[in-house]
Amino acid sequence: MRILVVSIILCASALAAAEPNGIDVALQRMYNQNYLGAHEVLDRYSATRPDDPLPYAFQASAYLFYELDRLGILESEFLTDDNKIAEKKKKLDPDPIVREKFVRAVHDVETRADAALKTNPNDPQALFAMCIAQGVATDYMAFVEKKQFSSLSVAKRSNGYAQRLLKLDPKFYDAYLTAGISEYMIGSLPFFVKWFVHFDNVAGSKERGIDRLKLVASQGHYFKPFSKIMLSIIALREKHPQEAQQWLTELAHDYPENRLFRTELAKVAGKLAVNAN
Repeated sequence: MRILVVSIILCASALAAAEPNGIDVALQRMYNQNYLGAHEVLDRYSATRPDDPLPYAFQASAYLFYELDRLGILESEFLTDDNKIAEKKKKLDPDPIVREKFVRAVHDVETRADAALKTNPNDPQALFAMCIAQGVATDYMAFVEKKQFSSLSVAKRSNGYAQRLLKLDPKFYDAYLTAGISEYMIGSLPFFVKWFVHFDNVAGSKERGIDRLKLVASQGHYFKPFSKIMLSIIALREKHPQEAQQWLTELAHDYPENRLFRTELAKVAGKLAVNAN
């Protein structure tokens, strides 16, 4: 009888561990381009954990993804063309309501994470939340507001939180996303700009950056799909369409409601077919 009871407890524990939490469900919806559904889940999740900064970090992420999607910034033609990224004359039309909600979500992260870090400077949840918040703030400044140079200081803060987290726990694989993006980004800068930019524990190696993103793609949790998005973009930028096809195939399979993944996969397949003839 005792063995049966223990077995039931162990099975229940295993099922609970396997059950996705609110953030997992929200991210599944976000990557399927159901941004409203993602926010609904995160609202319920944060209501039960009002002091937890992490759900607010993913709220900010969902607002950012919605705006990047709406403005066409997530399309490969934009992200693989530095001239389009840096173009100042062609002004974008950001949604002021979304921007207000985005800024508020980032603020909600910062106030809660700062409070947690005052109590425990090594709080991994708070460090991770700050890493995300500064990362999405970087992307909004760089891609929506077209303030690429100014965004570097915010990117530096995001990397700083990631490096602190990895120093505490080298197996916190999601933090390698920020570290990997920082490596690739610094490695892509012109030499005269790179001379003035310093990120902690970042050498500016594209190869090291790609390796770190691949680590997230294989071992990460929350950022596994985003690392694959980044790897597909990098593969296209580096003229490796077969690799891009691999990552996009996985993304289209895992998130079948995402029209962008299917569209980008079709574009890559078309280019490969043309090159083969």
